[in-house]
Amino acid sequence: MSQPGLVRQLGTLSATALVVSNMIGVGIFTTSGFLAGDLGQPSLVIGIWFVGAALALAGALCYSELGVNFPRSGGEYVYLSEAWGPAWGFIDGWVSFFAGFSAPIAAAALAISAYLAYFFPSLSADSTAGTVLPLGFAEIRLSGATFLASAIVLAFTAVNLFGVSQVARLQNALTVTKLVVIGLLLLLGFAMGSGDWAHFSQATERTSSTPLATQFATSLIFVFYGYSGWNAAVYVAEEIRDPEQTLPKALVMGTLLVAALYVALNVLYIYAAPLGDMKGVVAVGAKAATSLFGDRVGGLFSGAMAVGLLATVNAMCMIGPRVYYAMARNGAFFPAAARVHPRWNSPWVAVVAQGVCCTILILTGTFQSLASYIGFTLFLFSALSVLALFKFRRRPDWKRSRWVSIGYPIIPLAYVSMNAWVVYFSWNRAALWSLLTIVAGALIYQFYKPTKREVESQK
Repeated sequence: MSQPGLVRQLGTLSATALVVSNMIGVGIFTTSGFLAGDLGQPSLVIGIWFVGAALALAGALCYSELGVNFPRSGGEYVYLSEAWGPAWGFIDGWVSFFAGFSAPIAAAALAISAYLAYFFPSLSADSTAGTVLPLGFAEIRLSGATFLASAIVLAFTAVNLFGVSQVARLQNALTVTKLVVIGLLLLLGFAMGSGDWAHFSQATERTSSTPLATQFATSLIFVFYGYSGWNAAVYVAEEIRDPEQTLPKALVMGTLLVAALYVALNVLYIYAAPLGDMKGVVAVGAKAATSLFGDRVGGLFSGAMAVGLLATVNAMCMIGPRVYYAMARNGAFFPAAARVHPRWNSPWVAVVAQGVCCTILILTGTFQSLASYIGFTLFLFSALSVLALFKFRRRPDWKRSRWVSIGYPIIPLAYVSMNAWVVYFSWNRAALWSLLTIVAGALIYQFYKPTKREVESQK
């Protein structure tokens, strides 16, 4: 009996919505308060989001060329396998399982709980309600926040079992909801809010003693985390109709749209409150809404953002299993991950495994620890993928994107160089955990090398 395959049924709208919903997530609603304290100047806070936008756009252009030439599910796994060998492809997929998808899903679910804490204080991370079970190497946190976050993940895991067409319709609806909320906030905030343009001339004392140039590089970790997701469509390339036309449009259009929204939101944040009031504030969006309209609207904004973050959880729950599916199908991951449900056409084993991992991370981690763990690997592996473009372009049958060709080799070189700069200056404990994940993946690959024959036996 032959194994059912994935079906090309995503058009430009759905692919772009996937990029937008996967990008507009936790970062833009949580990191600007940290940037305010680290940089201290309104112009630098706005400027760093422009730099992040340029970096994300350069990456999107490079990935569009990679995606056109490898129009199958998997993303970085496919590119690294083709460029640097199967070991690096396996390691990337292994890291993606933990730091690329499961950890961001867990962090987003915990962020939803945090925003809903405005209405239900027991959901706050600072709440004393709940139980902590020590395990020696970790702690299991049983609280309202972790229970709600786990329930959200399990619900979207169940939804994603029923195939991509149903998920795409839900994704489109959630994305539209998120954009409408942000659009209304921007429109009403600038038109009717009680802000002050004088805030843009008011600097604040920095909370960091790191030299400004070095701090700018380190702060890009937060910004790039906010922009993460610009490569979302390449992970489901095998389910995109006419990928040669659709992929570049979805990646570039989605990135530009989100960049415009991010810059506008940060302008609104500073218009609403001076940097001194924003320093260290996690729910900076709610802070801005409260300053502009009062406490009641601040609460509405918290609820609306919680709903909007559901789109982020759904998008990543959909994308991640396609990476594991692609790896297993090509004999580079555990064979069971290649199983596709005969009725729903979804990689059901991969979907369930990811849901279980997310739940474990929610119960054993915190939002801060998960966010730090994610940042380092995003820079490292996306840079390795773009670096592969230099190797691929030597192939005579390689399809060259005209947009990349106009700026080649500056576009990919600038992207790789900026990533290396940030990785060098952002070395910390979270980077160590990322490296331990990479080493674990390398060891597992050496001791367990699944083959296509093993995958065939699962059919």
